[in-house]
Amino acid sequence: MEISYLLYFLLFLLSFPLAKHFIFKPRTLPLPPSPAFPLPILGHLHLLRKPLHRTLATLSAKHGGGAALLRFGSRRVLHVSSPSLAEECFTKNDVAFANRPGLLAGKHLGYNFTTLVWAPYGHHWRNLRRVATIEILSSTRIHMLQQIRVDETRATLRRLFEKSISGAAVVDMKSMFFELTMNVMMRMIAGKRYYTGAAGGEEELEEAKMFKEIVEETMELSGATNVGDFVPFLRWVGLNKGEKRLAALQGKRDGFMQKLIEERRRSVTAARGVYGEGGHKTMTDVLLGLQETEPKYYTDYIIRGLMLVMLSAGTDTSAATMEWALSLLLNNPQTIVNAKLEIDTIIDHTKFLEESDLPKLPYLSGIVKETLRMCPVAPLLVPHESSEECAVGGFRVPRGTMLLVNAWAMHNDATLWEDPEKFKPERFLRDEDGRQFSWMPFGAGRRRCPGESLAMKVVGFVLGSLIQCFEWERDGEEMVDMSEANGLTMPKLLPLRAKCRPNPDMIHLLSQL
Repeated sequence: MEISYLLYFLLFLLSFPLAKHFIFKPRTLPLPPSPAFPLPILGHLHLLRKPLHRTLATLSAKHGGGAALLRFGSRRVLHVSSPSLAEECFTKNDVAFANRPGLLAGKHLGYNFTTLVWAPYGHHWRNLRRVATIEILSSTRIHMLQQIRVDETRATLRRLFEKSISGAAVVDMKSMFFELTMNVMMRMIAGKRYYTGAAGGEEELEEAKMFKEIVEETMELSGATNVGDFVPFLRWVGLNKGEKRLAALQGKRDGFMQKLIEERRRSVTAARGVYGEGGHKTMTDVLLGLQETEPKYYTDYIIRGLMLVMLSAGTDTSAATMEWALSLLLNNPQTIVNAKLEIDTIIDHTKFLEESDLPKLPYLSGIVKETLRMCPVAPLLVPHESSEECAVGGFRVPRGTMLLVNAWAMHNDATLWEDPEKFKPERFLRDEDGRQFSWMPFGAGRRRCPGESLAMKVVGFVLGSLIQCFEWERDGEEMVDMSEANGLTMPKLLPLRAKCRPNPDMIHLLSQL
């Protein structure tokens, strides 16, 4: 009898692996839904239209669920437009999606995938992130360089006052915002100012013009828009003009940044370590200091990459946000009245708005957040790529899949936001800004934008100062055109032109600038 029981037990042990394989075999998760009829070689590229974020939102809506798997030529692309799925990507699967795809922009503009934006997840990227968050963009350093932002904002107020002193002046606000943000970032990074509002050196103005063109071309060519990234055949036969443009652009960017490094190196050496900007180190000074301690790692190559990321991203994105914000305000004039009333309640007419006042102005903060909801400067965020197979929303996502998170689609989803097409800053006076994955203009997870705090300070302070000091009107009776142009940062199709005149109660202060 004992032998029989022992025999049954042995048979059970032998049969268990077979039963596990055939009966309890785990089911492979299905792939996310995908649009029908992909073409050979092109995949779903023939379905795409500009602006890309709107086309992808429409395609995804047809399948429901907020996830769609597409083929961009030879690449698999997971498009996500649901907060719950975005949360899965940036929490449970944050490490799996911490990589960047090997796009041509990363090869050329990202110094062969070694910059903060394009470097793969690993030791080098973690070190760059540490330098950016602790050495360059820490709250302490941002506060130390606050006077730069005050100086440049007040200089802009002075220029507007001089233009409008004899009556309402029509101002090209796109150029005004770009010049302001460029001066702020250039002084913070390299201790150099280009736009003075007065007759300046022709050489510096030519440099400023060159850098403006560099930034605009960078935003145009960056991201997942180069057909050579998806149809390698075009690269092999030399038909990919986009790659040639990227290589030429990087040559200009590289030369521009190396010149700034050499200027800063000579300036600090000549001054024997005495720094400008109130005695505070610029961001380049910090990096050159790191180079002295670790010259083999912090080469000029690495420093140029960090400087370019900070300068390009910090200039165009903030300028575009301010242009969209003022456009929305002009189309909704009551919001200007509400913001001015809030400012006047907190700050009397004998002083200008200060950065330290921003936390006391929730409606102004709501204007900035509502602008970023309706017009996020990175509507598809920066692309990610899965380094391993993972699951999102019950679907299998293969290794090497490019992830595009459609922030614009989520920000403008009627199931998430009441009247999403309306500009309502007061919605952020409630709890809605606590919904992290419904509002994510700066991304999420470990590759979230490290410059978020600086951007919010710059945009809020400039907009608040413009509202405090000037009355604003549209240039004509028509509503400001809100059409989007093509580009990584979703620029306006038509540059904003607006009329301004000094607020009567601020003329005395403005005349003293």
